[in-house]
Amino acid sequence: MARIILASSSPYRQQLLHKLGLDFQSCSPDIDETARPDESATDLVQRLAEQKARAVATLYPQGLIIGSDQVCVNQGQILGKPGTLERARAQLLDASGQRITFYTGLAVLDAASDRLHSMVEPFSVVFRNLSEAQIDRYLNKEPALDCAGAFKCEGLGISLFERMEGRDPNSLVGLPLIALVELLSQFEVEIP
Repeated sequence: MARIILASSSPYRQQLLHKLGLDFQSCSPDIDETARPDESATDLVQRLAEQKARAVATLYPQGLIIGSDQVCVNQGQILGKPGTLERARAQLLDASGQRITFYTGLAVLDAASDRLHSMVEPFSVVFRNLSEAQIDRYLNKEPALDCAGAFKCEGLGISLFERMEGRDPNSLVGLPLIALVELLSQFEVEIP
């Protein structure tokens, strides 16, 4: 079996991939993640997942490369990582009472044969109607400045939701494991 490489430096994705019990390495891809004019969220994440896998394949020409990228969409707008408390607060205020959809692009590339399988996994969360005080308390306890949408569903962020909709909650963290198992099986990687 080819050596498995995760084309990501994200500690969140690495933690998720460890759940599958695979021996893997991580390598950060160096690509331009800028959206193209009029590019849809789904097209963007699929393209970036594939580009990340291909970028890392140049360093691991015999590897089985996993690429992933994610965006968060609220009312048709792609949200980035907030970076500051002010932007995190604004993202959560805008999300209050709304359905937010995360699109995660996933690609698996056999670098030796250039065989690629990719897909996009959607996952939605419906936020409760949140007061400014609730948002401030959340950000005081868990300032998720490095997470699109400004929350961590694997932490206290779960308290912000009315419900979650989708087949794999791991998608919210950035690596849909159910879909990944399906893609890896196409490369004869059997889990468990």
